[in-house]
Amino acid sequence: MKPKILVVDDEASICDLVKINLELEGYEVSTAGDGEAALKSIELLNPDLLILDIMLPKINGYDICKKVTYERAIPVIMLTAKTDLIDKVLGLELGADDYITKPFHARELTARVKALLRRVSKEMKNNEDMGKHITNGPLTVFADLRKVMLSGTEVELSAKEYELAYFLINHLEQVFTRDMLLEKVWGYDYCGDTRTVDVHIQRLRKKLSIEGTGSSSSIIQTVFGVGYKMVRQ
Repeated sequence: MKPKILVVDDEASICDLVKINLELEGYEVSTAGDGEAALKSIELLNPDLLILDIMLPKINGYDICKKVTYERAIPVIMLTAKTDLIDKVLGLELGADDYITKPFHARELTARVKALLRRVSKEMKNNEDMGKHITNGPLTVFADLRKVMLSGTEVELSAKEYELAYFLINHLEQVFTRDMLLEKVWGYDYCGDTRTVDVHIQRLRKKLSIEGTGSSSSIIQTVFGVGYKMVRQ
């Protein structure tokens, strides 16, 4: 079955360009020109990946990204004409897996799509062991359900946050550099940079913090000058 991709952009020329190039690679591609149409298409098609412009009529890309990554865990590549780092970081904080700045080369976008879909496929294959879960003190990660519990309460995580938690809990007390995490979690051919890791780690650390223990007791700790690790509880 062909992977389904939804391209959302209010510029019809961009939608057409991306659609043609991805269809040549064997993907099933649909398009939407505004935020409301995008949400309807997501509900109808349940795509495997979303390519999403930030500046959209009716509902902006940020709001759509936040909704779909938490409710459906759909991988998202964000498109933006802006070069400001703040816009890119905000997209990542809302759950996007990657971003690409306009104007972009169609081959670069296709490479990112392939890398992201390969990573998702590998993660699903690794989670075929139904019922598998790993516990570290108050933290439990369920591989089959893609669910995380902290002290008996479910924690809402984006797809990438879950993958980080799953990887780190499988490697307790091991220190990973940002580059290592990019390779292991995002994939060796990921086109982003190490700031992506910092943004996701900060967001995940906040969600997995234990009330009343203070930041020094965070499950995910920074090893200064090296990287990050999940400590054994």
